[in-house]
Order: sequence, then C-alpha cells, then structure tokens
Amino acid sequence: MIKIANAPCSWGVLEFGLEGKTAGYAQVLDEMKEAGYAGTEMGDWGFMPTDPVQLKPELAKRGLALLGAFVPVDFSDPAAHAAGAKSALRVAELLCRASLGKPFVVLADDNGKHPVRTKNAGRIKPDQALSDDQWKVFAEGVDHVAREVLRAYGLRTVFHHHCAGYVETPAEVDRLMQMTDPNLVGLCLDMGHYRFGGGDPGQALQRYAARIWHVHFKDCDAGIAAESRARKWDYFESVRHGVFCELGKGEVDFPGVVKELRLMKYDGWIVVEQDVLPGMGNPKECAARNRSYLRELEL
Repeated sequence: MIKIANAPCSWGVLEFGLEGKTAGYAQVLDEMKEAGYAGTEMGDWGFMPTDPVQLKPELAKRGLALLGAFVPVDFSDPAAHAAGAKSALRVAELLCRASLGKPFVVLADDNGKHPVRTKNAGRIKPDQALSDDQWKVFAEGVDHVAREVLRAYGLRTVFHHHCAGYVETPAEVDRLMQMTDPNLVGLCLDMGHYRFGGGDPGQALQRYAARIWHVHFKDCDAGIAAESRARKWDYFESVRHGVFCELGKGEVDFPGVVKELRLMKYDGWIVVEQDVLPGMGNPKECAARNRSYLRELEL
C-alpha cells in the first residue's frame, strides 16, 4: 500500500546552510501531521533531535513514521568518501534506533557546492559533466557508502539525483545507474528534479522500475523553468522564483506517474517535497493543498 509523507525541505529546511529563519522541528512535525501526512524524512542532520530517546517519542506522539534521511557527499572527490561513509553511518544508526520500519539512507552529491553546476542548473551541457575518470571515482564512492550502511545496519541506500549537483540530467542518472551495483544502490526518483533537469519522469519510471525503491513527488513550473534558462538564473534563484511549484500546477504528469507506479506495483512511500528557501511562502498551506491534490488521485 502506498503511503504519503512530506519532508522538512517543504518548510525551507535545506542542507545548503542558507540565510533565513525556518520553523523549528516541532512546528514542522505538527503542521505536517495537521496537513494529513503519515510520515517524514529527517531533514538535515541536527534539525530534528539526534538522540533517538528524544526523537522517537516526538514522532510517535504525532503518529509519523520516519522513512529516510538525506546524506550529501562530495563523491567526485575521493578524499571525501571516508567522511561521507562516516556521516551516512551516523545517520543510519539514528534511523535504526528511532524508526519502527526499514528507512532508507538517501545519498546525494554535495549539491550546490560546485559553482558551474549550481550556476547552470536546469540547462547543463555535456561539457559540464564529469570525466570518465571522475565518474569512476563517483560511482565507486556511492557503492562504498551503500555497502558500509548495509553491512553495519542492514539498511538499503537510494541515490537522489538533484539539480546543482553532478547527477542532474537523464544521461547522468542513467550513467550512475549503469555504474553502481543494483543490489546496493536504488534510485530515489524525484519527479521535479528530473523534469527540471530535462527528463520525463514517466519514462524514468519505466526505465528504472527495478531500481526505484523510493519516490519524491515534486512539481516543476514550466514557465519559471524557461525563464530560468533565458535569464541564466542559478539554482537558488530558480528555487526562489518558485520553479518547484505545488503539485498539479506544473508540467509533471502526476496522473500518469501514479498510473505507472501502480503498474509496477510500487508499495513504498511517496514523499511530497516542495523545495522552498527559508522564509518563503506558507509551507503549511502548500502542504495541505498538495495533500488534497493527491487525494484527488486516490492516494
């Protein structure tokens, strides 16, 4: 049975260390529950309590499942792999001790830290991609971290492609899937990032059905995406202008996506994410409207 969650990034809680005030974890969890969600991802390390004795009851009293946590690693730098594994293991331990289910470690590139990729998010050219040697380093790092997490805690790992990182375009997602171990690394398919990166999420669902272990529902506003390309906004400026809009208001074909998920008998979580910068908009109202939209799709 597909269940619906949300994530702290919908409240502007992002991993980039941006300026601006965001709500505390208690308010975010309260509003998430009030908006009709059954689970959450953990958000950036330290946003929620990192002591399972404190975190577990905070989730339980709201009836929220903990289903994953985002771990960014600069996989293009081999010197960063050991620290990345240590970070992932720290997160995995907390997930195991604070969750009742089998949550995912959600790996990603250290997005927003590479100037060329951040500046050109949504319009990446082939000459801005990793070299063959860099791809080998990158993929080996992903496999290494996933292997360590599985060995130590028995948790599965998914990789989250992301604009402003080195795995953004459909070709880059495809290459990572080809170069990583399918027994170790699944794909967290994010509909909005895949669309902004130039891909068709429905086609990705068909192509990677066996590797899609986790799903993020995010929409992409076609007009703002086009304006971003024309004005050459960087990633953060695109987000600030609302490129990731409310579900059903962008160009992602969510009825078609839901149909594909049901055809592939997907029975995991759908995590709604509407990435906003700290202080943007009214996250609770957006989250409620996004949940209502999914109910219209019988989710």
